[in-house]
This record gives sequence, C-alpha cells and structure tokens, in this order.
Amino acid sequence: MFEKSSWIRLPRNVVIGHDALSSTIEAVSELRLGGQPLLVMSPTPKEVAGDRVVSAFADSGADPEKIVIEEATFESVERVVEAGREANAGYLVGIGGGKAIDIAKTASATLDRGFVSVPTAASHDGIVSARASMPEGDTRHSVAAEPPLAVVADTGVLAEAPWQLTTAGCADIISNYTAVKDWQLAHRLKGAEYSEYAGALSRMTAEMLVDSADSIKKGLEESAWIVTKALVSSGVAMSIAGSSRPASGAEHLFSHQLDRIAPDKALHGHQVGVGTIMIEYLHSGENGQYRDVRDALSGIGAPVTAGELGVTDEEVLEALTSAHEIRDRYTILGDGVSEAAAREVARVTGVL
Repeated sequence: MFEKSSWIRLPRNVVIGHDALSSTIEAVSELRLGGQPLLVMSPTPKEVAGDRVVSAFADSGADPEKIVIEEATFESVERVVEAGREANAGYLVGIGGGKAIDIAKTASATLDRGFVSVPTAASHDGIVSARASMPEGDTRHSVAAEPPLAVVADTGVLAEAPWQLTTAGCADIISNYTAVKDWQLAHRLKGAEYSEYAGALSRMTAEMLVDSADSIKKGLEESAWIVTKALVSSGVAMSIAGSSRPASGAEHLFSHQLDRIAPDKALHGHQVGVGTIMIEYLHSGENGQYRDVRDALSGIGAPVTAGELGVTDEEVLEALTSAHEIRDRYTILGDGVSEAAAREVARVTGVL
C-alpha cells in the first residue's frame, strides 16, 4: 500500500523586477493576513529600502512596528520574538540581506506568524527558503524556519548593493552543482531520500547561472534580475525537498569549517564557490566541470583561490580535510580526505 506523502510550502506571491518595492502593499494585501506587521531591519537596509516600506504601510492605513537588529544571533531572534508578542504582530516582514531575513523567518516560526521577505542584496538563497543560517560560537547552524508567504525583490535596489554580495549570491547558486551530486551519492550509498524534481531544479539553476555568467556585470539591473531569479529557484528546490540538500553539500561543509578555522575572512558564498571548484574535481576528476565552475566564478569577479579569499593555503587544507566532521550528512568527502589528497586537489584546481 502506497503511504508516501509530502507537504511543500512555497511562497504565494513572488514579485521581482524594477520598482518592485512599490508593489509591496499589494503583494501583502493579497495574502489576507490579519493584524499589523512587525518590520525587521538591519541599519543599512533600513536606509536603502526599509523607510520606503514603512511609508508604504503607513500610507495604506497600517501602523507597523519596527525593530532594527545589528547581528544575526539567537539573542536577536529572541528580541524580535519578544517585540512581536508585545505588539501582537499579525505577521513579520524581513527587510535586508542575510541577517534581517534569517532573523525574521526564524522568529516568525517561533511566533507562528506569516513572514514576508524583502531582500536588499542578492547574496544568498535564504530569501526564499525555509532554512536560516545562525551563528553560534565559532560555527554556523542551518535551522528550520518559516518560509516566506511573499517575496518582494526590487532589482533596482539589488543592483545598487555592494557587488561582492551579488557575486557571493552567484557563487552560492553555482555550488548547487556539487550539492546535487552529493545528494545523489548519499541516495545511492546511504539510502538518503532523493527528489528528482528538486534535484533537477537545483541543477538547472546552477547551469543557468554558469551559462549567463558573461551577462552578469556590476551595476546592471538585468544582472540583479538574473541572479535573483536563480536564488528564488534554488529556494523553491529546498522547499520541494523539505531540506537544504539541493543547495548544500560538501562545499558548504568546507565553508562552515573554514568559518571555524579562519573566521570572518570571507563571505559564505565566496567560500562555497571555492569549495565547489575542489568538490567538483573530487566528483568528476579532470574531465569534470570544475574548470567551467572556476571560469564562471572568475568571470563575475568572485574569488577562486585561497589568496583571493584572504586565507592561507594551510587553512584551506585544514578545512578540506576536516569538513566531514561538521555534520552527519554524507558527501563525497566520506570519512575524510588525506592531507596529501587535499593538497593535490587544491593544486590541480588552482585554489592553491
């Protein structure tokens, strides 16, 4: 008897494009959410987009509560939860990059309230997913959170964000190449549940970005359009899978371990990009697509070497040889690679 079932939670409204911020109230109104909103922002996004969103809500007759957070920490989540309870907020709106959106979606899950995502930087696929990245001590945790009911991504705002954030978002998407291969490997060798649909969507998203790398240029709003669509697709793939598997494999383990060894040296997306080059080589060798990945990253201005990341050769090797210890998720790293093998991979791929 067939008993398999799946519950897929996806955004109901996704608005992407020029001056999308002007459609925020319309996108939210269609959700028929009750109560007043709590707007969660970090300082710079408040100036870039938050004040406009506050004014739009006020003009519509709403009386939004506002909270500005500095860091993406569990303490910040607790502050937002407390503010939401005090205001009896009907739903939360995260306005910003990774910090504000991760905190808002995590707090909304605790409060059991709806969440609306308004990204101001195309830096990661968390703008759509039901996962949040939260730091704790010398590492980061991927935690379950509330997926957005609506996403409002203004490409004009995104195009003006620091270019390194956009290239980090690109690298995060390109890393889906190896994340899906690791997921398939875990399915074959360990019986991990695999979704053909989510895997295909994730892989297609990475391929689309690699193929479009020549069109992604600093200051071009069309580039923000391309990257944001890819980020949305990647987030949807994770929602379909019910996990971060379609977008997180050994390359993310490498990045998380590098955070422990050399904290605050580089952006997460840039670290997973460099990790993807090496992990692709481990999967497919000389005939694989590691050169295509490296060329795409280099073409958009993302780091492809240890030096460009701002870390030492030894820090890269230590991260690669110990990345398998990060979490119980089977990848091509298995139970670890030797230092000699790691050095050879990094040397052949040009990371060292």
